[in-house]
Amino acid sequence: MTATTQASEQVDSGQIRPALLEGAELERRRREAHSISAPFASEYPFEAQFLRLESGHVMHFLDEGSPAAPVLLCLHGNPTWSFAFRALVREYSATHRVVVPDHIGCGYSDKPSAYPYRLENHIDNLSQLTQALGLRDVTLVLHDWGGAIGMGWATREPHNVSALVITNTAAFRSRRMPLRIAACRTPLLGRLAVQGLNAFARGATHMALEQTDKMRGAVRAGYLAPYNNFANRFATWAFVRDIPLTSDHPSYALLEQIETSLKQFQKLPACILWGEKDWCFTPEFRREWQAFLPQAEVHPFPQAGHLVIEDGGREFIEHLTSFLRRSRKG
Repeated sequence: MTATTQASEQVDSGQIRPALLEGAELERRRREAHSISAPFASEYPFEAQFLRLESGHVMHFLDEGSPAAPVLLCLHGNPTWSFAFRALVREYSATHRVVVPDHIGCGYSDKPSAYPYRLENHIDNLSQLTQALGLRDVTLVLHDWGGAIGMGWATREPHNVSALVITNTAAFRSRRMPLRIAACRTPLLGRLAVQGLNAFARGATHMALEQTDKMRGAVRAGYLAPYNNFANRFATWAFVRDIPLTSDHPSYALLEQIETSLKQFQKLPACILWGEKDWCFTPEFRREWQAFLPQAEVHPFPQAGHLVIEDGGREFIEHLTSFLRRSRKG
């Protein structure tokens, strides 16, 4: 989507109001997305939707199911995209409205280089999407960076959050950073590896799950497709740099504020589904979530890695289905 990205970078952000794409522009975007997804269409057969943001950039999202149904808002991390939630879209679109955005820089959303890529920007974008779609009574499904982004949105609109589903993520400060992530943050070699050689996305297809036989063919193609050249991997590098470890980092104060606000969600139904073999978001992070949300039901997956939805398979779906049923009754 290089031409589309370049075009959207030329829009004056001061004169844009968020608007869903329609007509010829929507159809053009859908054709572009369809051409990319053709090799894995059987895994990702969903109709692309798009929102032009205040920045002028265009966010891609899925919106499957009845607009009147309970909302599942699924938020991905780095270096994945809405493809990571395809099993949930298939499973729940008959009973829920399943909304799954691609953060700017990811998936089928625009991938500008002249863009801040800070936590605050991602939260702002999500707020614009939820307002444009009129989402209320939302169950958040959070993974990786989706935790900080989703809970950042939740602290702005707590009245619109009805339940939380937490999967291998964080929305609080940590000084712990795995060596593999730290290496990717180095100014020269890190950027060369992440943006130049696609080491982060390719590495994730090997190191982010335990059952590596599931990461073959169309599934592997789907995870990698949006990050097929240097320009399209800019956000992959930017997300790594935006991890706030010290108080002088631009996103540190906001993450601290989100962490402080987590206690207001202690009465909400919450479910923690955790891949225990995740080398990044280790069980230590799960225990921290349990401290913040002591009411949460917890389902550790001893043989699952970071991509717990992939590793967990039907067992993951069964636990989530049971929780969704109980949370609606409550």
